[in-house]
Amino acid sequence: MKIMWKALFTVTLLSVSAASSAENSNLTIENCHLGEIRSQVKCGKLVVPENYQQHDGAKISINFAVLPAIDNSEYKTPLMFLAGGPGQAAVELATGLNRIFSEVRKTRDIILVDQRGTGESSALSCDLEDEESVYAVIASEINEQDVKNCIAQFKGDISQFNSENAIRDFDEVRKALGHKKVNIYGGSYGTRAGLVYMRMFPESLDTAVLDSVGPIEVPIGMFGQSGARSFRLLLENCQKSESCHQAFPNLAQEFQAVKARLAKEPVTIDIQHPRLGTPSKFVLDEVKFTGNLRFQLYGVEGRSMVPLVIHQAYLGNYQPLIGLIARTEGEQIVYTGLLFNIVCNEDIPRVSEQMRQADADNNFDGKTSHLAWDVICPLFPSYRPSQEFYQSVTANVPTLILSGDLDPVTPPSNGDYSAKTLPNSHHIVVKNASHTVAMSTCASDIINEFLTSRDPKALDESCLDDVPEESFMTSVNGIQ
Repeated sequence: MKIMWKALFTVTLLSVSAASSAENSNLTIENCHLGEIRSQVKCGKLVVPENYQQHDGAKISINFAVLPAIDNSEYKTPLMFLAGGPGQAAVELATGLNRIFSEVRKTRDIILVDQRGTGESSALSCDLEDEESVYAVIASEINEQDVKNCIAQFKGDISQFNSENAIRDFDEVRKALGHKKVNIYGGSYGTRAGLVYMRMFPESLDTAVLDSVGPIEVPIGMFGQSGARSFRLLLENCQKSESCHQAFPNLAQEFQAVKARLAKEPVTIDIQHPRLGTPSKFVLDEVKFTGNLRFQLYGVEGRSMVPLVIHQAYLGNYQPLIGLIARTEGEQIVYTGLLFNIVCNEDIPRVSEQMRQADADNNFDGKTSHLAWDVICPLFPSYRPSQEFYQSVTANVPTLILSGDLDPVTPPSNGDYSAKTLPNSHHIVVKNASHTVAMSTCASDIINEFLTSRDPKALDESCLDDVPEESFMTSVNGIQ
């Protein structure tokens, strides 16, 4: 049976002159249409060295897109987007980013670059996924040989598909497009990439926005304590809500009861596949139950349904959980080959046994978030960054740091970490928001203001006071 890697990991997102094309034979760019964006945009490829220490060696093509400013009469420094994951392809997110950063795009180009190993930049992916496996497979059944077979399909030297080379690619795209400087927005892992950019090429940056920070000092992958914190806040907010408390007065106890029941014996349910409509087996164990709940904690919409899902599971009705899984089933969230290649080499080797045990000491999902790393990382070819890579970033680039107080993977304490060593930064913790704040609040407007003022400590943050408190579905009829 094929194994769906991503089911094991719930993390874990121009102004082009003719001269720039003519002067760089490695650059191609043309008009195109992307996703649901109605206007014409630019699509490009830039050929770069696979290994920047061997410029005459193998080459790879970096895919990018430019969403041109609506009003380009007054040139303003573009905004470059650094996607999350690691493993998201920025160009594939074009439709959503065009909507979220619509105010920015009125006067600035938005540059989207597929990080090497994603999208159309030599993606590290293979046909490993059974269409129905997210319902049928439980995590303990992972097949090591399937993983090895997948890795064997990757082309090139995958040790070169690391964070620092990705940033070299991003800066090469900036230069090829003829921009002296860019602003950068990084979300989730994109903040790690942004911090590396700030250290390697500070002279290329006008400003930086780090949304839901993954500091270099904090290894990616240990999500036990942050997930438990986020879930505890959900329980507290449910108790504060009169309707939620009335509907689910024993929610914490019911959650633990379902966990214990599934740990003792997984359940198998005959269902119709929500997307394919074919008969399927829904196999649910404790790991799949808590893993899917943790994924819902990323956004306020998913969080609103968690109490109802838990309560119905406690009553033996798993249909609401099946419905939640169906919302994301079949989506290509991340290119898992790049995800494991980076985290298994740049982060997990820094995790001591003491850190691992401390992270697993929680009453939400224990060490569930470690499972994928424990099984898959030993199978991946290894490389190691230099010790310099792990040093704190101290660049004097104007930096706006955003954190969602409810975030299950990059809590506000992560933002504090980076703020301590960035002298020209300001950290905003947004109450009632979860992962990647700009995607669900007015923070995108604050970002637009920041790109012009370049002063992170003099922004109008008042709109964030209107972010509503959490609300919860208390029945299948909706939020009450």
